[in-house]
Amino acid sequence: MGPVSDTSTGSPEAGENAEHRGEQHHGDVGGRLNWLRAGVLGANDGIVSTAGLVMGVAGATSDRTTIFTAGAAGLVAGALSMAGGEYVSVSTQRDTEQALLEKERWELKHLPEQELEELAELYEERGLTPELAREVARQLTDKDALSAHAEVELGIDPDALTSPWQAAWASLVSFTVGALLPLIVILLPPPSVRAWLCVGAVAVALAITGATSAWLGSAHRRPAVVRNVAVGLLAMGVTYFVGTLVGGATG
Repeated sequence: MGPVSDTSTGSPEAGENAEHRGEQHHGDVGGRLNWLRAGVLGANDGIVSTAGLVMGVAGATSDRTTIFTAGAAGLVAGALSMAGGEYVSVSTQRDTEQALLEKERWELKHLPEQELEELAELYEERGLTPELAREVARQLTDKDALSAHAEVELGIDPDALTSPWQAAWASLVSFTVGALLPLIVILLPPPSVRAWLCVGAVAVALAITGATSAWLGSAHRRPAVVRNVAVGLLAMGVTYFVGTLVGGATG
């Protein structure tokens, strides 16, 4: 008795659908990882910049209100600066991508044969034979000309352009969450231990963000953690020293 074929999973159509679902899933995962990586980096910036600020002020004065005012102002200014910078940066990138897509649309409309030849040549450069490259280029152009040409020629997915507002909000929220840690930790304890507790809490937080960013980038965790913590501690140490000098000179 011969093997029983499973037409529900063994047909070419089913295989193509499964492959398409796999590609979509891979793209979704990649997008989520990019946003998560941006969030981790934004939180890391919030931790380092706010910790340096409040440590500097704590070196100059032990007044809780003064430290809170400076830290809160730094948190708001830093979060808005991050959000605004991200919005402008992504908007500029999006404008450039849209201009390139508009040019590609014009070329596909007025120079279709030249564009087809160009796409086939690009596939030849990737290792396909001339005949197969032209056939692949022709089929993809017939299915969705703009997507086929934009992804290979420009490296742009017309259906997945980054939103400036999403990038801005992600930066604002992640920076704020990161900045809250040193601000809260340095305000709650008594003056005699607040600096040391802040240093310890920030070091732990930076170790976590360093390890997370390394994991997301498939890199070694130890160098990332050491580098991240060292930079944060250096920033806090320098600002605390400067604050002590300024506080002593003006006090």
